[in-house]
Amino acid sequence: MAEHVCNMDIVSQVLEKAAKEAEKFKPINVEKHLELEYDLGTLLAIDTNDLDVQQLKSDSSRDSYLKDLARDNTQLLLNKIWELPTERVEEAIVAKLPAPTFVLPREKPVPKPKPLTRWQKFAKEKGITKTKKSKLTWDETLQKWVPRYGFKRSAAEKEKNWLLPVPEKGDPYEDQFSKVANTKTEKVAKNEFQRLRNLAKAKNIKVPRLGFASTDKLNSKQLGEAISVAKISTASIGKFQDSLPKEKRAKNIGPLLPSGKKRKLAPLNSAEERKSNINILDGILNKKPKLDIEKAVNKMINTEQQERSEEKKTQKKGSGKRRSGGKKGRGAGKQRTGAKPKGGKGTRKPREKTGRKRR
Repeated sequence: MAEHVCNMDIVSQVLEKAAKEAEKFKPINVEKHLELEYDLGTLLAIDTNDLDVQQLKSDSSRDSYLKDLARDNTQLLLNKIWELPTERVEEAIVAKLPAPTFVLPREKPVPKPKPLTRWQKFAKEKGITKTKKSKLTWDETLQKWVPRYGFKRSAAEKEKNWLLPVPEKGDPYEDQFSKVANTKTEKVAKNEFQRLRNLAKAKNIKVPRLGFASTDKLNSKQLGEAISVAKISTASIGKFQDSLPKEKRAKNIGPLLPSGKKRKLAPLNSAEERKSNINILDGILNKKPKLDIEKAVNKMINTEQQERSEEKKTQKKGSGKRRSGGKKGRGAGKQRTGAKPKGGKGTRKPREKTGRKRR
């Protein structure tokens, strides 16, 4: 009997614990006054029910109310999704979504698919499929698994190639390790150049091969430009070069080559010609200068500011001298003695008598 009572206590404890854990999780069924509007193709649920204004205004229950509302709406959306037909894909159950009906606004247009590279086009034409390789390979010399690429691969190569042989016809004093490093950097640069060339080709951009934009076949315009440039590349700038019959000079090649365009003059008209001549005479005879008021005002303000700054500098210099020489004025630090001044220095000359009277 005692054992039976103990087992009953254990069962009751397990049931109480399960009930407490079940209280943490809310039920799947959610009741709403108005049913939500769904668009399962875009995983969209629209709730048109009224919000509780009192709970939104209170600071204590606002966050919990919004969290509960989001949880209930998400639960209803998931319930609708699991009502759709499902299938198993790689040990996972997947629901087939219908076509979307709600048009969502986009800030930017839908991105275009990336163009295929040269290798992708070649593989597609030849039917080459990409096979997934393992990240590690077995190295016979090191007798361990080495990664196919990455910084650990380079460390393994250094460990493997700790000694490099000098070729038969090679320089014995040449550093073979630096040579291997240079060839590696050249390969990396070549791969990068090929990648950029593929991108340029996909966007129809001409890439220069040897520093200039090359063209396989020149058209008539390009041939004419080349002939004209060759003709003017002489000491006389093509003055004594013979031209072929019915040959047309290329236009707008450079400053040395004349464009061949003639100046178009206005048709002769007495009234218009007289008006233009009068305007020219007025411009010559009218000696009144054209004043730019804004420029003159700015110039005056600038000169006034410079004068003020110079006055402040002079005032500062004068005040500094007075402060430094205030104690050492006339006769400061000198002691009167009965000795006579040397060389007549310090003696006062007697005033000359004049006929003027003091007032």
